[in-house]
Amino acid sequence: MILRIGTRGSRLALVQSEWVKTRIEAGYPHIRVELVRIKTAGDKILDSPLSKIGGKGLFVKEIEEALLDGRVDLAVHSMKDVPAELPDKLFLAAFPEREDPGDALISAEEYTLDRLPPKARVGTSSLRRTAQLLHMRPDLETVSLRGNVDTRLRKVESGELHAVVLAAAGLRRLGLADRITQIIPPEVILPAVGQGALGLEARRDDHETIRVLDFLNHEPTEITVRAERAFLKELEGGCQVPIAGFARLEGERIWFKGMVAELDGSRVFKEQRIGATDRPEAVGIACARSLLASGADKVLEKAYGLTVDG
Repeated sequence: MILRIGTRGSRLALVQSEWVKTRIEAGYPHIRVELVRIKTAGDKILDSPLSKIGGKGLFVKEIEEALLDGRVDLAVHSMKDVPAELPDKLFLAAFPEREDPGDALISAEEYTLDRLPPKARVGTSSLRRTAQLLHMRPDLETVSLRGNVDTRLRKVESGELHAVVLAAAGLRRLGLADRITQIIPPEVILPAVGQGALGLEARRDDHETIRVLDFLNHEPTEITVRAERAFLKELEGGCQVPIAGFARLEGERIWFKGMVAELDGSRVFKEQRIGATDRPEAVGIACARSLLASGADKVLEKAYGLTVDG
């Protein structure tokens, strides 16, 4: 049996897909796994912020098309890149155990967030990070970044930026944990929906592949990511708006915190909910509705309007 994994060609995507390949081949010696590199729109357009060119979906659409037409059998995604809604014939068949969900600060001068000099230049690819950084430190100059991790780190090494903020999970998976100056806990900067988690996407009718992937599923990760994605779907959110959502398990309960912010960080709306682990989507939806009722609906309307109007 041959299983073909559709993957982006970035170093991080290949490391993640190679990890899945190794696990499947170790668990099923009769299966040979092949990686099929697919270039996505997000990989081709590197000179514009994600929020200007479509946001979520830019790193998965072409891979999903390959899944639908049978060129590949499964896809390995970083869950923070996956839109809240999937094509009808596809679904997320497994969620391996989540890595660190938080963000990380990398600085050549060993600065931490609170010790960055006034008007420091901080690079990030995310409106979510930008809004929360500016809410804490309105004096900072945030710089939009695209490109791979190495490209972003070089901007710190060269002195072009005082610091960059990246997902801690990606740095750890690439063996770059020693470059992290500060792990930023979710209490300080709330993570993106699904950050740190992988999702294995397959065709709904491909029962053999689904059966093979079952052993890779980590139930606590599945529960928390389902809550986060339900939150995102209820807000109809994408990369055009600063939205964050993070869930964690506390015994038999699921704790959820969500955020919507103004683009400049001038206003940040946060809500949290606790609910049952057997209904994770309900917790995320309840938090989203509470945010909308508290005034976040106006922020979303304004942000989407700005995006549409250019």
